Amino acid sequence: MPTGRIGPGDPRYRAVVDKRFNKRFQARPDYVRLAESADDVVAAVQEAVAEGKRLVVTSGGHCLEGFVSDPAARVILDVSAMKRVAFDPARRAVAVEAGATVGETFRALHENWGVVVPLGEYPGIGMGGHVAGGAFGFLCRQLGLAADYLHAVEVVTVDAGGRASAVVATREASDPNRDLWWAHTGGGGGNFGVVTRYWFRSPEAFGDDPSRLLPRAPEFVDTFRTEWRWSDLDQGSFLQLLRNHGGWSERHSGPDSPETSLWTLLALPRRQAGAIVLRGVSTAGAAARRQADDYVSALADGVAAPPKAMERARMGWLEFALDPLPDLFGGPPGGVSVKVKDALLKKRFTDAQLAVAHDYLTRSDHDVMGGMLGLATYGGRINAVASDATASAQRGAIFDIACNVGWVDAVEEERSLAWVRAFYRDLFAESGGVPVPGAAYAGTFINHPDTDLADPAWNMSGVPWATLYYQENHPRLQRVKARWDPRNVFRHALSIRAE
Repeated sequence: MPTGRIGPGDPRYRAVVDKRFNKRFQARPDYVRLAESADDVVAAVQEAVAEGKRLVVTSGGHCLEGFVSDPAARVILDVSAMKRVAFDPARRAVAVEAGATVGETFRALHENWGVVVPLGEYPGIGMGGHVAGGAFGFLCRQLGLAADYLHAVEVVTVDAGGRASAVVATREASDPNRDLWWAHTGGGGGNFGVVTRYWFRSPEAFGDDPSRLLPRAPEFVDTFRTEWRWSDLDQGSFLQLLRNHGGWSERHSGPDSPETSLWTLLALPRRQAGAIVLRGVSTAGAAARRQADDYVSALADGVAAPPKAMERARMGWLEFALDPLPDLFGGPPGGVSVKVKDALLKKRFTDAQLAVAHDYLTRSDHDVMGGMLGLATYGGRINAVASDATASAQRGAIFDIACNVGWVDAVEEERSLAWVRAFYRDLFAESGGVPVPGAAYAGTFINHPDTDLADPAWNMSGVPWATLYYQENHPRLQRVKARWDPRNVFRHALSIRAE
């Protein structure tokens, strides 16, 4: 049985309620439950359904919106104690429970079998909601999405009669529950039930040796970092740098590109931060140094100001995966409030969009210190999979971009939100303020949710938010929802609605 009701007077209640990356939101549930097994989850869900209490689930606590930290939620179920990672000989796959973090999963995969799944960048993210949204990270260009390796999933669902039970769904064509597996390859967390366990195996893998059922982990990772000082860049140089960046991504984001071993992040903070920073991660081995040099040269071509001399490092894969790019993931004590507005692009930004970016990053009438535009390379092997093979429809993108803003003091919230919302709207002004899927854009990514997309004040495209996230896969996801959550027990501000 799950741990008994933990109320507001118990220190464990505060530990769960306050376990959130985005301090912008605050939950006030009647109680929390701590689960250690799938049976615990079934019991907790059944109890909440019987009492008519809305239940939400947390593992790592990294939801960017208030889906878990929702004042309307009356019960929070914490599955973070469910951390077991083991080879399942019956399914010939590696089983990972939903409470394990990305870092814990990387460690177990590497130390036990020398393999890897291309999970996200930050090691503290919980697996529960991460994989269900598709999941991409440093190795995505080389290996694809984590969801591309999902062989099976265990989900606690609630039927039309209100009965909770644990269901296992696999990708096997003969599995009558296969639609539930498919929905968890990019349909997002909190939509269909409570994930308790995933099984991973490469689609083409066979046999009983776990060291051969998933990609081998890279032996080494080479990283590099350089920057351009804002004070050295006029608008023309800024535009040229970004043109070069976009052009490289257009040329090298196909599934067969020889550069899929390179992942980069170009971080463009507001001018007062001092510098535009480029970070790179390569698994090219002996060719990594040449690869980094060629990449930086391509970006710097025609830019009047040269970049700073590169900082380089080489380390073992696990050492890197457990503490990647520490200057990127650090934060102030007590956390920060954030708003992240994501988009996936099929083509580089136009010069008009780059001028918008320059304006918002340099103008003084929106004096927001924590604002940034980030551009992460994407594509590669991700783009080798058909858009309907998994629920992750975005299979033609060249990079993932995000307009971000963060603040510590609540008095900064209003102007910070105004800046980031206006920035994003103006970047996509020609398509109604959002990246409507088409020739130039691949929509948005559900693991980076943005409730503004459901608000006609910010989404003026006439295209529903669900189309931005799921494209042509949305109707199928609605049918899965109708079958597996007919009572709409599992819901949030951007959850799938049945047909």
